[in-house]
Amino acid sequence: MIAERLGDVVALVQLQRILGEFGAANVALTVIVIALVALAIDYARMLWLHFKMPPGPLPLPIIGNTHLLPDCKPWIYFEQIAKKYKTPVITFWIGRNPTVWICDAWAASELLDKRAGIYASRPRMVVFGELGSGQSNLVTMYYGDRWRLHRRLTHMGVGLQQVRAYRSFQNDESKMVAYNLLSSPEEYVSHFERYAASVVSIIGFGRRIASSTDPIITEVIAVMQLAADLNVPGKKFPMLMETFPFLAKFPNQIAPWKHGLGGGRQRGRSFFYSLAEEAANNPKQPQCYSKKLFEEGPKYNLTKAEIASLAGNLFGAGSDTSSSTLITFVLACCAFPETLPRAWEELDRVVGHQRSPTFEDEPNLPYVKAFVKEVLRWRSVAIIGGQPHAPIQDDNYKGWLIPKGTWVQGNVWAIHHNEREFPDPDRFNPERYIKGSPESRPFPGERGYMTFGWGRRVCSGQGLAEQGTFITVARLLWGFRIEKALDEQGNEIPVDIFDYTNGLNMRPNPFKCRITPRNPEIRATIEREGQQALSDLSPYEGETKYRMSQFYQTNKLS
Repeated sequence: MIAERLGDVVALVQLQRILGEFGAANVALTVIVIALVALAIDYARMLWLHFKMPPGPLPLPIIGNTHLLPDCKPWIYFEQIAKKYKTPVITFWIGRNPTVWICDAWAASELLDKRAGIYASRPRMVVFGELGSGQSNLVTMYYGDRWRLHRRLTHMGVGLQQVRAYRSFQNDESKMVAYNLLSSPEEYVSHFERYAASVVSIIGFGRRIASSTDPIITEVIAVMQLAADLNVPGKKFPMLMETFPFLAKFPNQIAPWKHGLGGGRQRGRSFFYSLAEEAANNPKQPQCYSKKLFEEGPKYNLTKAEIASLAGNLFGAGSDTSSSTLITFVLACCAFPETLPRAWEELDRVVGHQRSPTFEDEPNLPYVKAFVKEVLRWRSVAIIGGQPHAPIQDDNYKGWLIPKGTWVQGNVWAIHHNEREFPDPDRFNPERYIKGSPESRPFPGERGYMTFGWGRRVCSGQGLAEQGTFITVARLLWGFRIEKALDEQGNEIPVDIFDYTNGLNMRPNPFKCRITPRNPEIRATIEREGQQALSDLSPYEGETKYRMSQFYQTNKLS
């Protein structure tokens, strides 16, 4: 009797186990079926958009076209896709999200300039936005009232109405570049970085940067270059988080792919807030942008993070980019020496040797102005036009759908290398910008280049950058012979016009060159003007007590 009951119990347990296993299998099967159905529906959506949007490679489920991305310089790859499909605009899928790349000047003008009100926002950006400055920064902020406020506050610092007032110290700092090149021409990159950072430091914090070893340069520019690298589409971390956004939700402690993001950015923002606060509270400091921010802050309930972003953006928009442009200028002089004699002739005739060029000379220097435009066109620093745009509503272009919120990027490389507008585009040729020249071609917009972006998201510091680039390029052309370096046998060392960094703000990789005064008379003028400029800049002398490398957040930004 007991044995029979025991056998019944064992049989019941076995039956329950079998039923349990069958139930678990059913649950697992149900989950798999639901997942496959969801994947099929999502892929159907992707395919539907693929045939409605501008042409491009067929996306795969989940990963889109991410696997096709090259390891470096994707803008060249996108240019090739546009040529393959014979279209001015392409669609390329980053994971499950389509991105639109504009590879033609006229399409960029039509969409981003003429329809600026539609393409005024930002798309979702995981790495640079959500893990970075988010909605406290004009650069990543969605379009709306808060963005308009930040834009207005930015114009208080570097708007077109303001930058003319900066010509005096910008000119003096440019004179210091020429002066420093006399004693250490091999350090030309450091001199350019010091100059560009000093100008924006005077604007932002009321103090100049006198030494190329100042931590503001050595540390902050490095951070800006790292930030630029985080905007280039890629199939490696951290940019792979744009393909798989859920990876950004993992805690930093267990997510090595988030290394360097988050906490470091927070300390950086706190650092810029402290610099601004230091300048605003110093009664001996000249009037500057930081003082304006703290005056306006209570009126608009600006948070510490917003003040930090507004102050820090000056460096992002004005230091790394401006110095990179000047390095490209030096490379162009070395690679295309045939363009220099005409510039020297024009400068000698208009300016002479007893003084260097001034802003007032600009109308009388058409070839030098063309030279500057070609520098900005030939190897534009913001090679993909800065941060992506996003339409605030569905839009149509040439019968193609561009959905609301889509990542829309201008491919400046493709735009500036289109044979239709710029024959033999890799040749540096200022003649393209001489009115009536056979080299000149029609181009949308009076400037003849799209280096600074478009529409309502155009670079706020464009006027300052153009102003500074003109006076510095004009002065260096006037004052120096810029030539290829020589090897031990006295032979010229070739330069590579394609050897550039991979970041959003690209610059030439290091190369050697010779920079020598054109004649003794000009050398004497550079020395005299440099010493005078140093005296004129003395009101801006000063030091900050803060160092980014040693800076640790003590109060959380709010």
